[in-house]
Amino acid sequence: MAPALEAALAAAKVLPILTPRTLEGLEGLGEALLEAGFSWMEVTLRTPLALEAIRRLRALGLEVGAGTVLNEAQAEEALAAGASFLVSPGLSPGLARWAEALGLPYLPGVATPTEVQEALALGLRLLKFFPAEAMGGVRTLKAYAPVFPGVRFVPTGGIGPETLEAYLALENVLACGGSWLLEGSLEEVRTKLRGLGKLRPQAQR
Repeated sequence: MAPALEAALAAAKVLPILTPRTLEGLEGLGEALLEAGFSWMEVTLRTPLALEAIRRLRALGLEVGAGTVLNEAQAEEALAAGASFLVSPGLSPGLARWAEALGLPYLPGVATPTEVQEALALGLRLLKFFPAEAMGGVRTLKAYAPVFPGVRFVPTGGIGPETLEAYLALENVLACGGSWLLEGSLEEVRTKLRGLGKLRPQAQR
């Protein structure tokens, strides 16, 4: 299933990220994503509502990743809720092996060359660059391109519409994680999703 995640991110250009503060309006949000051609998203495990949000969004037909996964116990809860993939802020070799044994895509966070090398040693070549802006953003990723030619990054953290295109122009960036997309009213979210159309020659569905 990892190739499916990679293909979806390559087509989508942005991975919408939700930290659920309420379950109200969740179905409308999911439907807006599907209508805009986004069938993959991330829900962070930062609130008590996260697992229920994953269940409800999965029921709509979305492929939902569990974000901010720090250990195997959280991963098991996310998997039971229906999570399609796992995302971590850092790199956990134990979690990587656990996910590999289950055939579950795992997108670990890295920031330094040492962490990238550790990920490569685990056979991971699709990595979350986090926190992107705080760790040098576009300049850092440009420096990584010739050093780690087989690695593709999903930069996340501090990215917004004003910096999105600069990241996506980099050869080693597959897509960007974006929480700003799902902030605001439902109509504001729809407007932002429509605005990404020029960056997405193909829908991901």
